Amino acid sequence: MTQSPVRFAILGFGHHAIRRLLPAFPKCEHATLSGMWRRDHTAALANCAEYKIPHCFATREELCSSPNVDVVFITSPDAMHRDDTLLALKHGKAVLCEKPLAMSATQAEEMNRAANAADLLFGVAQNFRYNRSLEWMRQQITAGLIGKPQLARAEYCYPATNSARKWIIDATLAYGGPIGDVGVHCIDALRFVLGEDVISVDTLARKDASSGKVEAVASLQMEMTGNVFATVTTSARTPYRSLVEVNGSEGVMTAEGGLTVDRPVEIVVRRAGDVVERVTVDNGDGYTRMMDSFAVALRGGPHFAATGEDGVHNMQALDAAIKSWRSGSRERL
Repeated sequence: MTQSPVRFAILGFGHHAIRRLLPAFPKCEHATLSGMWRRDHTAALANCAEYKIPHCFATREELCSSPNVDVVFITSPDAMHRDDTLLALKHGKAVLCEKPLAMSATQAEEMNRAANAADLLFGVAQNFRYNRSLEWMRQQITAGLIGKPQLARAEYCYPATNSARKWIIDATLAYGGPIGDVGVHCIDALRFVLGEDVISVDTLARKDASSGKVEAVASLQMEMTGNVFATVTTSARTPYRSLVEVNGSEGVMTAEGGLTVDRPVEIVVRRAGDVVERVTVDNGDGYTRMMDSFAVALRGGPHFAATGEDGVHNMQALDAAIKSWRSGSRERL
């Protein structure tokens, strides 16, 4: 007999939910959106009516305790992730939490321990692990297409001054500037395609007149396991661009726009400067695949690709990056 879809409720409904999650849920095979909560209840009622969301919860507690919810999808500002996660776990709900997972690795460890103690599924919404571009790169790197990886880089730039998420420059709500907002995607993408972890980080960053207490531009030099040196560059002051590239002993693999979900991505493999392979993939179903995968994992299927442990490691890397910026020294995880 066909099982009913796993019911997700969005806690912290806002621009991200409207732009990315609402279009993805109707395409899911195993997941459905059953409800939401946002701080402005009047706005929430209007959203639920407009987008035909069945349950419009008046409080966080009402959402987390509802029998109509199987998974709490936390998309609130970074500073609220810890309390929102612990509340959902207290009510016996599985949790999928947006990145960055918390305001520190210490908080992330607390959240992961609580999920393990409650024996509840806990994942991080590192949606790019469900991008077909990164999956293809990971598979081909594992198969030895470019030999042994030696150098890697990831870039993510965007114009934050135009962002609808005004809280992302508020240091009381956001983990940081682009390091925490999108640099975490770069770190996680490199960890995913390489199958390696971050050992140490050396950071250059700067603020500007518009960034408040958080950084506006940053460059991270990372030492990774497997003798890989990696670079993450991110800016909140340039037009949108993303890139993932890995140099191996036998060739180089480049995905211009490798993290985008808005248009097809071309991945090019070169050896001695000559193109030996070129593929084009579409990441447009990445959010749908992520939510379906979490639902399947909740029902006992294959594991979710971005675990709580992944979230902790990414937070350790972010903490090291920020500490390095402030200390001027390389920092180990």
